[in-house]
Amino acid sequence: MTKNIYKYVVLIALLIGAGGCDKDFEEINTNPIEPTTLDPVYLFSDAQRTSAVSTLGYQAAIVQQVQIPYSGFVAGGNLNLVNETQSAPMFNDLYTQTIRNLTAVIEMTKDDPERSNLYNMARIWRAYSFQVLVDTYGDVPYFEAGKGFLESTYLPAYDEASVIYEDIIKEYQQATDALNPDGDVVPGDLFYQGNIEQWKKLGNSLLLRTGMRYTEIDEAKAQSIVTTAVDPARGGVITSNEDNAFVPYSSIFIHPMSSPLMATERLNYYVGAPFVEFLQETDDPRLEYIAVKYENPAGTLESLGTENTNPEDQQGMPYGYDDTNIASAPGFPGKIGAAFAYSQFNRRTVLQLDRPEFLVTYAQTALLLAEAAHRGYIPGGEAVAQEYYEAGIRAHMEQMEAYSGVTEEAIINITPEEVAAFLAQPEIAYDPAQALEQINEQYWVASFLQFQEAWSNFRRSGYPELEPINYPSQDPSVNDFGGGFIRRLPYPLRERSVNENNVNEAIARMGGNTLGNPVFWDVVD
Repeated sequence: MTKNIYKYVVLIALLIGAGGCDKDFEEINTNPIEPTTLDPVYLFSDAQRTSAVSTLGYQAAIVQQVQIPYSGFVAGGNLNLVNETQSAPMFNDLYTQTIRNLTAVIEMTKDDPERSNLYNMARIWRAYSFQVLVDTYGDVPYFEAGKGFLESTYLPAYDEASVIYEDIIKEYQQATDALNPDGDVVPGDLFYQGNIEQWKKLGNSLLLRTGMRYTEIDEAKAQSIVTTAVDPARGGVITSNEDNAFVPYSSIFIHPMSSPLMATERLNYYVGAPFVEFLQETDDPRLEYIAVKYENPAGTLESLGTENTNPEDQQGMPYGYDDTNIASAPGFPGKIGAAFAYSQFNRRTVLQLDRPEFLVTYAQTALLLAEAAHRGYIPGGEAVAQEYYEAGIRAHMEQMEAYSGVTEEAIINITPEEVAAFLAQPEIAYDPAQALEQINEQYWVASFLQFQEAWSNFRRSGYPELEPINYPSQDPSVNDFGGGFIRRLPYPLRERSVNENNVNEAIARMGGNTLGNPVFWDVVD
């Protein structure tokens, strides 16, 4: 009893004391060094960083540049199977991080003329992020997305993919045109440190990419969008590797995809056979810096033993197999300890921890312009198409220098003479009769490590002409609807559970939620 009375007495005293301090309450309870608002530029920088989502589980294997000989946790595009662990992260990460932050930036700056450039950069990159989502999943939340903390819209409606694309086109064009070289500087911009000329080129290059998505469904529309994108009065498109948009990494802030491949997952990933063989058949100088055979694949960088980078000795891992039956594959090279003796990715170059993550490049832009010229969308005919084709190849070979390592043998320097010799080969020399195949095969190579874009362009163009994986227990929709290839990824289980009505409406509209359902611009042969 005495203890309880004491508690009440203390409580009353505290309440009386608190009442006597009302006039200074806010001042006393305010931390003088804690920020009360967050500069939106920090949200923008983080959105740029988080937009570089790993695409190893599906996209890299679908385009047959990366092979994973295992089922279970890492299964996905390698075996044409549905695996929530690998299919959901892009949806979840882009919505909960990138789009959420970009939506906040737009809301915080839309009525502030002194932050107009930041506002329009956020619009461009938000459109890019949604384009990735549409290209991956089809119909997705768009007009109501990212507004949970702004408007309490926690269960956003799913919008039709083609309608979203229309708004993306509008966003690219309007936001790019609104960028002002005399306006606010955005020093936190990871891509260009606020350079408006380069941002205009980026916005127009994304518009070009978007226009080319329509080539198989509406050529007139494709040409109209491309014409707008390349208009020099609007700033033009990316014109050199100096304009490449990429996320930089360092020895401290390491690359999220390279990190596991250099550590716990280093024995699980191999170079795909079609990719190795294509580069070998065309004597491509890039292969020397991409693929390697290690004497001791399980070792650290200091204990790998002999590192054989001779292009002729590389052997990519074939598709349609897993670890239980790959020993029956033609030319099986055996194992080295726990590792298969197939070629792996060079850990001193393309897998190093501080490598950049390219998102939009001059090489890709030039190759799209080559196709646009070949199709007659832009003036100049085949002569201009050839110029852009060769420029795209040259640009990617020069871009490879960004993967140079610190050791002498890891320095990437593809000389002008090597480039010229490569371009002079009969299989590579520009041929108008084979232009679409040549251009898009090189787009496939130039999008190495940008697996999402490689997959999108492969579905659009049909090149390179890859053989279907045909894993014995693959999802039947891959053949039933997808022409032997994965055309889209299914919606995450969490989204189907929480936002059930809106997801089901989208599934009904799209005709299913399978790996074989194509997105609207993808015409399955």
